[in-house]
Amino acid sequence: MNRILQAAGEEFRRCGYAGATTAAIARRADVTEAQLFRYFASKADLFREAIFKPLEQQLASFVESHMLDGDIETVRKTTALYIDELQRFVGENAQMLTSLIVAQAYDPDAAEGVSAIGSLREYFDRGAATMSARLTGPFKVDPKLMVRVSFAAVLACVMFKDWIFPPGLASEEEIRAAINDFVREGIGANPQLGPIVG
Repeated sequence: MNRILQAAGEEFRRCGYAGATTAAIARRADVTEAQLFRYFASKADLFREAIFKPLEQQLASFVESHMLDGDIETVRKTTALYIDELQRFVGENAQMLTSLIVAQAYDPDAAEGVSAIGSLREYFDRGAATMSARLTGPFKVDPKLMVRVSFAAVLACVMFKDWIFPPGLASEEEIRAAINDFVREGIGANPQLGPIVG
């Protein structure tokens, strides 16, 4: 399955969603199309998983290397670092993510949307668990909701940057900092920040 996902990611990057074929992906992964379809019901399902798998891996790696015990200032720095990394990831994969949105719009079998993607669901679950581990007391905003809103804010601001931020409004660095501040302040809606657990 990992070979198929890697081959699909390479093929989608090279050819885009419309140009990539399951036959070419199967050849690149050294499997048959029948084997490919045992794991993925459609090209759209394969595309979604190939795109969001790196996001899941990125989060797991980040949690391992940055989510350490610390005071509120360490939490703020770690949150800022992660938001920067998420912005970079979305920026590097904007064309692929746009293709995913277009593919979903024209795929009647994709009614559940990206929330049905296993790795994205895991990404949201891990983010909510990490956020919950940092907080004490009742939540003003449920971490399950907050992690999705934060992701959507970064996704929209990065993917639609040219639509939202006209030339001359702000530099790239100012836009990145504004996104970071906005998301960090939103996450701060749950003010009872405690020490980060594991």
